[in-house]
Amino acid sequence: MIIKPEDFLINLFDMAVQAVLPKDVLANYLPNDTNKPVIVIGAGKAAASMAGALEQHWQGPLSGLVIAPYGHSHSCEHINVIEAAHPVPDETGQEVTKRILQLVKNLTKSDLVICLISGGGSSLLSLPAPSINFSDKKVITKALLKSGANINEINCVRKHLSAIKGGQLAQACFPATIHTYAISDVPNDEASTIASGPTVADPTTSDQALKILIKYKINIPDNVRNWLNNPQSETLKEDHPAFINNKFTLIATAKGALNAAQIKAKSAGLNTLVLGDEIEGESKEIAREHAALSLNIVKNNQPIPTPCIILSGGETTVTVKGNGRGGRNAEFLLSLAIALQHNKNIYALAADTDGIDGSENNAGCLLTPLTYQIAKSKKLNLETYLKNNDAYSFFQATEQLIVTGPTLTNVNDFRAILIL
Repeated sequence: MIIKPEDFLINLFDMAVQAVLPKDVLANYLPNDTNKPVIVIGAGKAAASMAGALEQHWQGPLSGLVIAPYGHSHSCEHINVIEAAHPVPDETGQEVTKRILQLVKNLTKSDLVICLISGGGSSLLSLPAPSINFSDKKVITKALLKSGANINEINCVRKHLSAIKGGQLAQACFPATIHTYAISDVPNDEASTIASGPTVADPTTSDQALKILIKYKINIPDNVRNWLNNPQSETLKEDHPAFINNKFTLIATAKGALNAAQIKAKSAGLNTLVLGDEIEGESKEIAREHAALSLNIVKNNQPIPTPCIILSGGETTVTVKGNGRGGRNAEFLLSLAIALQHNKNIYALAADTDGIDGSENNAGCLLTPLTYQIAKSKKLNLETYLKNNDAYSFFQATEQLIVTGPTLTNVNDFRAILIL
């Protein structure tokens, strides 16, 4: 029996995160022989904690360098961890990326490189292509993040404006053997999209990158346009020799997080409906779809009877038109609140498994039957907050933010709608 729905939802989120922590999953995928010397490189929100887990389980000598976002560090004895900016790159990320390339320079066939990759790596591995100014890349990245482009589109552009993404890190390591261990934060767990695929072949093209910039009406400086029209801007494809001694392994995914939550929900006596871990689209529109489904369950006990929980993952987007604060999970819940209003049977949580919803300090937010009433009592106009993309401020005012700090993993959004 669920005594307090809010606590249950928070515990469910905690369990989902625990299921994908590097310290608990990485050892399951390491080779039987861990006595070889290894050079360790990597980038992402979980890169530092992955490095720490590797140090715990690797028996041979190891050294190297990984980049994590500010606040996402982890103590390591042999592997150097440096923090840089996310989601818009900074000069620190650029300099550390150069150092990573120096580490893997002039390797031989007998060398082993382990690359630790997770979401966030795209902005951290921020070395621009030769013809691209760092300032241009920062401006384009920022514009794409506000445009409503999905992660596949954003990373397609990033790869073709980079000197390390889209398989180019694998080329730098060649002819060494590379083992990449990855935590996926992207729909379909596509290897070439996770951190923009620095060690794997890239199926996208420079022409596609240019069309994406045009599609979202991003200002394209002449040097960027000329570069994308240059054959040298093309990323590495499957037939490149850099991928001969190259192994890629997923160690944690959104599906694993949702599975853990589903098991917990069933043990609490709830019927469960998992909508999938690959949901994409505009946050406020996805929320309306979830609201319609939830209200149908309340009214008709279809497609599953109450008490129940609806679980989903993936990565929604927000087309930013206002000047407020808030990430895609907060915006999802604000739109859901508008659609549900004061329904007394429905509770919800939406949060990012990395502990950071967008660029704010919260992982996500809670929605309860009291949210709408609190808003009315405090004279908070939900529609105005949504129009201004200011969901963080709304849930701050209702005191329903979820603040966890960085979790040191990242399999993207986690959403749970509890219907009693």
